[in-house]
Amino acid sequence: MEDTSETKPRSGSILISEPFLGDPNFERSVILLCNHEENEGTFGLVLNKMSNLKLSDVLDVFENSFDMDLGIGGPVQYNTLHFVHRLAELPEAVKLGEDLYWGGDFEALRAMIKTGGVTPDDIRFFLGYSGWTAGQLQEEINKNVWIVNNNAVNKLFNFESGSLWSNILRQMGGKYKVLSNYPIDPRLN
Repeated sequence: MEDTSETKPRSGSILISEPFLGDPNFERSVILLCNHEENEGTFGLVLNKMSNLKLSDVLDVFENSFDMDLGIGGPVQYNTLHFVHRLAELPEAVKLGEDLYWGGDFEALRAMIKTGGVTPDDIRFFLGYSGWTAGQLQEEINKNVWIVNNNAVNKLFNFESGSLWSNILRQMGGKYKVLSNYPIDPRLN
């Protein structure tokens, strides 16, 4: 089991919300930190919240056979599109972990999709993002709003979005495994 009390966030870290977080934007969220600079702020994508939109609802650039559900990356700039993927060969992509990248050259991505070099299992698209100003994320971590995990980043494509929160906590073991079973509303238990 990883003790996350002293774990510092970094680009490529996973944030897991505490089960009793009352904010509907982040309730039972798993967030991938794509860019974390202590003195500048943090940019991340919620991985396990889905919108009711498909990629084809916001872009006309892909073949219909490539259509997929869009995730909600967070409550900031919901009109922006972001992506994480497993495409090491995509130019300008930022490596976040083994076999996990953020962004990259969108025109090159379009070409790779048209030639069949990308499958929907290789990539996830998100509307909006989650952001923190300098020091804000660390303050929230100190208040036990977030659990930081630097070891789960390579498992993100292995789970359905609906089970990601509980599966990561379960794999962390110990007290985190107990949290994974915490009811959404304990009054109904």
